[in-house]
Amino acid sequence: MTKTDQAPLSPGSIIGILGGGQLGRMLSLAAARLGFECHIFDPVWGGPASHVSRFETNASYDNVDAVLSFAKSCDVVTYEFENVPALTAKTAASANPLFPNAQALNVAQDRFTEKSFIRDTAKVPVALFEPVNSVHELKRAVKKLGLPAVLKTRRFGYDGKGQVIIKSEGDIAEAWKAMKDTPAILEQFVTFKREVSVIAARSSTGETAAYPLIENVHKNHILHTSVAPAAEDTGRAQGLAVQIMSALDYVGVMACEFFELHDGALLVNEIAPRVHNSGHWTQDAGCIDQFELHIRAITGWPLGDTTPAHKMEMTNLIGQDVENWSELASEPKTFIHLYGKREVKPARKMGHVNRIID
Repeated sequence: MTKTDQAPLSPGSIIGILGGGQLGRMLSLAAARLGFECHIFDPVWGGPASHVSRFETNASYDNVDAVLSFAKSCDVVTYEFENVPALTAKTAASANPLFPNAQALNVAQDRFTEKSFIRDTAKVPVALFEPVNSVHELKRAVKKLGLPAVLKTRRFGYDGKGQVIIKSEGDIAEAWKAMKDTPAILEQFVTFKREVSVIAARSSTGETAAYPLIENVHKNHILHTSVAPAAEDTGRAQGLAVQIMSALDYVGVMACEFFELHDGALLVNEIAPRVHNSGHWTQDAGCIDQFELHIRAITGWPLGDTTPAHKMEMTNLIGQDVENWSELASEPKTFIHLYGKREVKPARKMGHVNRIID
């Protein structure tokens, strides 16, 4: 069957999730509310998702036989992080539908591919950028884009990892050294008014839905708070997100992060082909949350209402923050979500709290 004529999956069907972290955990909880069972594939035993899922397979992502057996046991397969190896995705998709598709993974895993696709295929604005494969190419790119600029690895890297700000020509050699000769991308430094994001979804029938604009604040390159609905929401960001999803023939929830410039223009910073940290507030906003929205999209169900009943603030619990759980539990209009991670580490996301602020 093609995606457009796929029949909706019935309750009792099995949803496979590649990855066993907190996003997989919250996807599993949402799936259970709709009567689905989840099967987690994770190289590490006993991760956050396994605590609330019906089945678990522990094997390496490059174990083709294990991936194939896992995918055959499911009715549909999805993933909770965007660095699923290409062979893993291809193997899973050969057995049962994989949503979002492998193209979305291919685009999101490489910053140059991502920026190029968004600009050239989806026709959505991004900051100026140049590919960089050597210190000599970096010098040429600096001359073309000017300084300051941001040098990032093309693959991997999150929460500020794998990137360096170049402020002067004297920083070039050290910046390239930090890349350890891996392929990189140089991006124009953007002076922005605020960072915003959109969580949107597209189903196998082409139905789309989006939440209101989200305003995000980062600390030490890690998301600290998200507030939604954000002020001055024109709806343009939602339209751009849907434009990107349509270009990808996307099925599932996607996050689209933007820089909003001082003149109101929007530039895409990056996309995430999955549920996203900046959408956690939806769990307690009085609407279909992003996790249920993703499950609905990949199983062919109607997407449901994404209009929040409340204005919300989500705050991440990073490292030792989680030890304040008792104090947080006493706050009115506050909802605690802990991920069940065994070890508290600095800069590690241990949970989040959602607060009704209207």
